Amino acid sequence: MAFSFNFDIPLQTEETNDKNDKAKDVHLTCSEASATVSKIKDAVEHQLLLDPLSHIENWVPETITIGALPPLLCLNESVFEKTASEREDSEEILAKTLTQNSDLISGVYEGGLKIWECTYDLLEYIDDAGETFAGKRVLDLGCGAGLLGILALKRGATKVDFQDYNSTVIEQLTMPNVFLNCEEDDENEEKNSSPPSKRKALNASEKLLDCCGFFSGDWNSFLILMQNKTPSPKYDIICTSETIYNTDYYSSLHNVFCDLLDENGIVYLSTKSHYFGVGGGLHLFEKFVEQNNVFQIRYLKDVEQGLKRHVVSLTFKK
Repeated sequence: MAFSFNFDIPLQTEETNDKNDKAKDVHLTCSEASATVSKIKDAVEHQLLLDPLSHIENWVPETITIGALPPLLCLNESVFEKTASEREDSEEILAKTLTQNSDLISGVYEGGLKIWECTYDLLEYIDDAGETFAGKRVLDLGCGAGLLGILALKRGATKVDFQDYNSTVIEQLTMPNVFLNCEEDDENEEKNSSPPSKRKALNASEKLLDCCGFFSGDWNSFLILMQNKTPSPKYDIICTSETIYNTDYYSSLHNVFCDLLDENGIVYLSTKSHYFGVGGGLHLFEKFVEQNNVFQIRYLKDVEQGLKRHVVSLTFKK
């Protein structure tokens, strides 16, 4: 897959006040840090439509199969791009990405309409490691198509929240993909009863309302929104892929991990070693994490073909 980025970003780093803080004491430090960073895009919690596919024309599903993982359905990327002009898009990101021939426009569109290579790397690692998600609370951060969160749902997660920078991505891609997979699960469970299509849609929507949340906006705003919930959520697992390309975002991403990850939780992060033309990558992010002295990074999987890629985990230092 070709990469086209539309900005150059300098490195910014930020340290916590006390490098010897325990994990349970980190949340205050992270919250205070997030308040000093200006918001880019206000967070929004999106309400699920009865049938998110009903307002989308010319959609074509495709099936992604990896190892022993359950099949994952998603809207075909090529068809989605070709029919972009027909879709609702209050942010106008679909037109901008086409006219500027860019897969990413900083502060405008953060690449959520594409499924990037590292998402497949993380799915393959989950298959190899046998992570089941059963009974877990999961956040798919920078979710894009939502494949990681969808897998968590299929493997027994009790709660999955999906977050992406752009509302268009959530409404036009993430929600339909999640709905498509839940509807298929309902059909498999009810093969003999063959309920009417409207009933299938209602079943899938009710299932999603019970166990899913959908959010857009920048990470600082998203964190504030989640902190204002009663109770504020804590996730057992945070999955995030291709989210450390921009060094300007490291502080806000780190703050989300600090404040929303459960004390005994784990972050699964898949990324490239370096993002050419952008400046970010695993080694710079690893340095940032080490300077803050909150998380321990462990390498889980290395991919050598093409641009070097990695899957790593982050857990609170004890």
